[in-house]
Amino acid sequence: MAVEGPVGEFLRRHIGAAEAWPMEPAAPLSPCRLSAEDLEALAAVVGSAHVDIEEPTRLAATGGASYLDWVRHRAGDRSDAPDAVVRPSTDDEVVRVLRIAEERGIVVVPHGGGTSVVGGLRETRPHVALVLDRLGLLLNVDEVSHLAVVGPAATGPRLEPLLAARGLTLGHIPQSWARASIGGYVATRSAGQASTGYGRIDDMVEAMTVATPRGLLHLGRGPSSAAGPDLRSLFIGSEGTLGVITDVTLRVRPLPSERRYEAVVFPSFAAGVAAFRAIAQGRVTADVMRLSDEAETRTSLALSGPKGAAAAALGRYLRARGVDVGQSALAILGWEGTDGAYVVDRRRATWRILKDHGAVALGRRAGESWRRGRLDGPFLRDALMDAGYLVETLETACDWRGYLDLHENLTRAISDALETSAGQPYVMSHLSHVYETGASLYTTIIAAADRGDPQGQWLGAKEAAMQSIVSAQATVTHHHGVGRDHAPWLADEWGVLGVDAISAVKSVLDPAGVLNPGVLLPDTAP
Repeated sequence: MAVEGPVGEFLRRHIGAAEAWPMEPAAPLSPCRLSAEDLEALAAVVGSAHVDIEEPTRLAATGGASYLDWVRHRAGDRSDAPDAVVRPSTDDEVVRVLRIAEERGIVVVPHGGGTSVVGGLRETRPHVALVLDRLGLLLNVDEVSHLAVVGPAATGPRLEPLLAARGLTLGHIPQSWARASIGGYVATRSAGQASTGYGRIDDMVEAMTVATPRGLLHLGRGPSSAAGPDLRSLFIGSEGTLGVITDVTLRVRPLPSERRYEAVVFPSFAAGVAAFRAIAQGRVTADVMRLSDEAETRTSLALSGPKGAAAAALGRYLRARGVDVGQSALAILGWEGTDGAYVVDRRRATWRILKDHGAVALGRRAGESWRRGRLDGPFLRDALMDAGYLVETLETACDWRGYLDLHENLTRAISDALETSAGQPYVMSHLSHVYETGASLYTTIIAAADRGDPQGQWLGAKEAAMQSIVSAQATVTHHHGVGRDHAPWLADEWGVLGVDAISAVKSVLDPAGVLNPGVLLPDTAP
């Protein structure tokens, strides 16, 4: 199936034609591999109505959202479907389910929105999916302290209206917002698109409850503590391997009544990076700061920019201000707050630095257009894969000093790995999470899929990309998590002793190794 319109034209121009990639019929699910005794033991805890082995329920709790997941599912492979879906309703029930799993050697995979892009849900052994939607949504709100106790299965679209009714917001909006769960945010150390202003999810966690086969942990007291190492950080980012998050107390903010989003253009990606560094180190950041490299800027302009005479007028406008549109870098900045004058003052402080780095204003219309469509990206992947293209992303972060070198070397490594006689991949990146000492780098890759071995094609590129990241002393993941896909490189970041230390913690909390084995840490499940 061909992709038409601006997207199709862009693909044919920059990548070339690809062979249509039809979705194969899904193979029937294998029968539940758990014994009758296993199912009876689980039902004795949560009730028989909440231990489901029917195919539609099992399929709904299947797999993740990485390219490798989608390749297998397009081929009709559903071997990662859980054998049963178990839905406890209390902390105590979660603990009892985990103890039964430990006693009977049943692998447990906590399942939220199913949006892992790093193989965090990929399990083919007999296992249960633990779905926590019966633990509640918004459990309590402290409007004085600005704290909200939230159930782990709550999603942004369900939570935000409840907070907004109280004049509050979490302000955490990752691209997976439509489906991802709060428990998933915390378990993968998520970062939303406004993390520069609101903070990452780990900045928002005040307290949490975690269920393990050994019992419950209630972690976090007050806004800060010197009571030894922060045990919350042990479970934030633990991806269901050390315990199951059953509730989270989150720091919420006043709901902004004023929002100002606008687009600007820099003469180059390097100029934009220098500007963003100066803004961060000058402590005059916007709440949203996103900078596209030249390749992503060309994509944005081709797909959603002005056409015809309007495009020519934009080119003249930029050239008159010293910017070549073909080499430019597009940025989006957004300021939010409850006081319009304060938002204006913050914007002025940011713009004083932007002007020093050659930024040219494109105005609020382009900024608002990005804000309205910022969650649309994942929905385009199906159409691109139908048309025969490999579509995947990866992300990292490093210090400012090595940032541009990392960008150049990573782009080259991926391009070289995927280049064939038939065509060149399209590799584009953006910076979207800014810190005083460095920033994230998020890369999107599109190439004609190798229909003979699509998994091998991507794994070769992934290997090249990760070696480039590791050699640059950058992190193996900034906000997607480790899962199975990044686990081989975790020792490069933590060191072998670091992996051994966290493995030792797992041996105390989950001695049988049944909690999401093979994710994050070496697999110790039977």
